Amino acid sequence: MHFKSQRKSYKRRRDKQHRTSEYSQFMNTPKAFASSLSLTNENMMMCFLFVTTLLVSTVLWFRYIHKYFKNKCTCAVSLLGKVVIITGANSGIGYHAALQMAARGGRVILACRNEAKGLAARDRIISTTGNSNVVYKHLDLSSLDSVRRFANDVITTEDRLDVLINNAGMYGSSGKYTEDGILEGFQVNHFGHFLLTLLLLELLMKSRPSRIINVSSILHYYGSIRTDDINKIVRNDLFTYINSKLCNVLFSVEFARRFRGSGVVCNALHPGMIDTEISAQANFFVKWVFKASCWVCYRTLGEGVQTVVHLAVSKECENISGKFYMDCIPRYLLPNARNPLVASSLWDLSEELVGYKTHTKSGFKDY
Repeated sequence: MHFKSQRKSYKRRRDKQHRTSEYSQFMNTPKAFASSLSLTNENMMMCFLFVTTLLVSTVLWFRYIHKYFKNKCTCAVSLLGKVVIITGANSGIGYHAALQMAARGGRVILACRNEAKGLAARDRIISTTGNSNVVYKHLDLSSLDSVRRFANDVITTEDRLDVLINNAGMYGSSGKYTEDGILEGFQVNHFGHFLLTLLLLELLMKSRPSRIINVSSILHYYGSIRTDDINKIVRNDLFTYINSKLCNVLFSVEFARRFRGSGVVCNALHPGMIDTEISAQANFFVKWVFKASCWVCYRTLGEGVQTVVHLAVSKECENISGKFYMDCIPRYLLPNARNPLVASSLWDLSEELVGYKTHTKSGFKDY
């Protein structure tokens, strides 16, 4: 048995040496080596072409099929006799929302920071819709004094307020604090709108049923709020933007809880991936990724504004509050956006930072 085992071992070594010798001779032949290398490159090229074709086909297929999932607001409700305020209404989603509200006969107040752009937007909307009841009022959300002056002006001049659309926003802060000591991106995207909503709440209550609409983003899914360091500079402006959009959703959820049954509803929404001016201040990489995403999930401003219109006029949304909408459909809220402790803590912190205290934590009795 031992002898047979030695013979088998010897045979395996001999066969291995023979194969190694043949391979060495083959590779030492210039033509054979070149042929082998050419074959390898050809296979690699074929794999590369296959993967590229598959990737491009998937992107094109998604871009094509995506258009069939864009819902449109089909509600034909008139807004005659109603008053609508839209922040950041001189361009993008805000402008198209104002266009839609004016086309339905409502009195539309364009709340914008840039006077020249605001007046130009007003004139275009009046010319397009034939509705002359469109006005511009100055509002700079990066200044809480400006927010208070605007709210006081509205309360003084308007008898009612039916729809408040908190749309204005900016990307990041670049480490800049406002005159109020708040990170600029957070103040423009959340704290300014928070104060504006509370200051106009009595007018909204007077006009009930009324609606508050917060334009957020699907990126809030990746956000995380810690109220103890929310006003600290973060390493990347993208995180400031994402977390401020999460604040919009948490604000909507907490408002719905505190003012349940009040006749004023509050919801947040994602308008879709649309190439607007929001990314103008982003770095090259973020801007490139954003524009590529917008190309894949192609959507016009007219399509993106449909969810805003749906929440503003649809009868089915009259009694729905504290939800997050995409494509005119309420979507599932992740735990980070429906945590009652975080939402309540954010509300209390927001009151502290903007210097405004609501009278009750459990409802609308004081109104």
